[in-house]
Amino acid sequence: GTAVEDVGTADGFKLLLADGAWLLVRPSGTEPKLRVYAEGGSAARVRTLLDAGRDLVEPLV
Repeated sequence: GTAVEDVGTADGFKLLLADGAWLLVRPSGTEPKLRVYAEGGSAARVRTLLDAGRDLVEPLV
């Protein structure tokens, strides 16, 4: 995969990737859930990131 360049922890865990994409995992402010958000250069890249985020979170819940 793409290298992680930085990890932000201000609002959950935000992984900033070398290709400019990012993945954010954070607790919901209104429900007992973890939310996963992503931004990438294409819809396919976002889908890949969201799938990876789900794979990270599912073992924790």
